[in-house]
Amino acid sequence: MSVRKEISEYSGIYFITVTCSKWLHLLEIANAYDEVYKWFTHLKGQGHYMVGYVIMPNHIHALIGFKNTQGVSINSMIGEGKRFMSYGIVKGLKEKKEDELLRYLAAQVNATDRKKGKLHEVFEPSFDWKDCRSNKFIEQKLNYIHANPCRGVWNLVADECDYKHSSANFYATGEQGAPCGYKLYRA
Repeated sequence: MSVRKEISEYSGIYFITVTCSKWLHLLEIANAYDEVYKWFTHLKGQGHYMVGYVIMPNHIHALIGFKNTQGVSINSMIGEGKRFMSYGIVKGLKEKKEDELLRYLAAQVNATDRKKGKLHEVFEPSFDWKDCRSNKFIEQKLNYIHANPCRGVWNLVADECDYKHSSANFYATGEQGAPCGYKLYRA
C-alpha cells in the first residue's frame, strides 16, 4: 500500500483522510457507510479510539487515537482498514448490479497489484494524515470535518449536527449518534 509518508510513531492522535478511487461516490453508491463503522469498531476492539469523524460520499475524515499499536505500523492498520472496507463496498456494488462501475474499478488496478490478486481499486493508493499534537489542532480539525457536509459542492445539510455520518452531534449534545456502538472520546 503506497503512502505519501510513513507514520513512524506507534501511538498518538492522527487526522486521517481516505479517498475513494478517482473521487467516485462509492460509499454512497454502495450504501457502504456501515463498512466504515465496522472498521472503527475493529479499531476500538484493538484498544484505539475515535476522537471524531465524518463519512462523506467519496471520502472519510477521521481523528483516530492510536494506543500502542504493538509494533504494527499505523500505516499498515490504515491499509488493512481500506482493504476491509473495500470488500464491503464491492459487495454493495455487486448487490446493486453496478457492473459497469465494477469493471471500471477493476481496470484501475495496476499490474503489480493485479499479480498479487487485487481485483478492484476502491480507494486511492495513498492516504493523507496529520499528527495532532495539541488540543488546538484537534479542535481545528474537528471543526473542519464537522463543517464538511455543509460546505462547497456538498451542501448535504444546512446544520452540521443533522449529518448522520459525523461526530458533530456528539460534540454539540453529548449524545452518541454512531450506529456502531462505540463511544467517542471527547478531546
